Amino acid sequence: MTQNRKNGQTQTDQLGTEPVGRLLFRLAAPAIAAQIINLLYNMVDRIYIGHIEGIGQMALTGVGVCVPLITLITAFAGLVGMGSSPRASIFLGEGRKDKAEQTLGNSVTLLFLIAVALTVIFQLFSRDMLLMFGASENTIGYATEYMRIYSLGTLFVQFTMGLNVFISAQGFAKTSMLTVMIGAVCNIILDPIFIFVLNLGVSGAALATILSQCVSTVWILRFLTGPKTVLRIRRENLKLSAKIILPAVALGLSPFIMMSTESLLSICFNSSLLRYGGDIAVTTMTIASSAMQFSMMPLQGMTQGAQPIVSYNFGARNMQRVKRAFWFLLTSCVCYSMAIWAFVMLAPQVFIRLFNSDPKLLAFAVPCLRVYMLMTGIFGIQIACQQTFIALGNAKNSLFLALLRKIILLIPLIYIMPAIFTADRTRAVFTAEPVADFLAVMTTACMFSAYFRKIVRRDAGGNGKEPSAA
Repeated sequence: MTQNRKNGQTQTDQLGTEPVGRLLFRLAAPAIAAQIINLLYNMVDRIYIGHIEGIGQMALTGVGVCVPLITLITAFAGLVGMGSSPRASIFLGEGRKDKAEQTLGNSVTLLFLIAVALTVIFQLFSRDMLLMFGASENTIGYATEYMRIYSLGTLFVQFTMGLNVFISAQGFAKTSMLTVMIGAVCNIILDPIFIFVLNLGVSGAALATILSQCVSTVWILRFLTGPKTVLRIRRENLKLSAKIILPAVALGLSPFIMMSTESLLSICFNSSLLRYGGDIAVTTMTIASSAMQFSMMPLQGMTQGAQPIVSYNFGARNMQRVKRAFWFLLTSCVCYSMAIWAFVMLAPQVFIRLFNSDPKLLAFAVPCLRVYMLMTGIFGIQIACQQTFIALGNAKNSLFLALLRKIILLIPLIYIMPAIFTADRTRAVFTAEPVADFLAVMTTACMFSAYFRKIVRRDAGGNGKEPSAA
């Protein structure tokens, strides 16, 4: 299957045999490192831009308004990659490598088509979309300048984010981490050169990012066509098949909604905050969303490490290993989320100063950040349960939970809370986030508990249907 062997086993075979705790740590540690590096990848532009002399705060706000569009590009990569890679792992667990490779090939084609469409759309309509997302006359110039250059690299973002998950899904967590690390290091090096040395400002930050993504894309394609990979990109698998790609897209709808609705949420948050608090409130939201990314990315790394274990063993019908992997994942996620909650509550100013040290901004942002992140401590439950639904191939429940937190709960609360708490409407907008988080976590925990007990009992009884990605 592959030349990468340990004790006579392939890298993928170890998903079904290595002790779960050790395996989860081995896969999750590089994935967590990759997510932290990816976080730096996403934040480093904003950190450098926020310190441009004379225009830092306005430029930071302008680039912050671009985040929803950037997130939308990433969401389409998640639609394909995060829907297809669990199915590929399940196919491998069932011993159907041909179907797993067909899933990979179809994903390459769909990612390419999506990238072309998105590039055209953003080149034509980015200014109008940015105004809709909360850019003001003071910030629209910076936002448009950044977005039009960044969108030229959409193909690289799609391939990097959408195909790297296939590397980790095979158990090559370190290789997956290197994909992100290579791009991040390039970005961190190129950003100050382009922004300050070449004096390209916001344009330089965007250019550094797309060049770095290009390097990551070359790395991924070389690996997935090389001798070490279990799943290889083959020309005959590039032709789209509805039977292969449609179930993958259905499973990917949950992560797609989780990510793409950030764009809709940004419209709601930024428009409300601009109305009640002005540009300083929108800047605070840029920082708060970055803090939320800081809390979420390592959690996603943990679930990325657990996903191939859960999916492979679910396909192999080894529910005891599935159960152990989930409990290790849940415990790890909750411990981390509680730690990050404590940090934000005790020292929010440390995080804010990364972006800008203006005293007025600091005074305004500290209490808002504490409110916004109030329920971060229990969010590990949400991410562990929701992502395990995806790893088990349960598209229906994962889709509902993605809709619940952001569409059903959070968006209405953004408008309801300031109507109730009129004394400080700006603070009330930030309060919508912890209220929605609490209600979503409770619902997710109850749904997953019932579902997980059901499939474990079914397996114990020996009368359930054979797990299958088909």
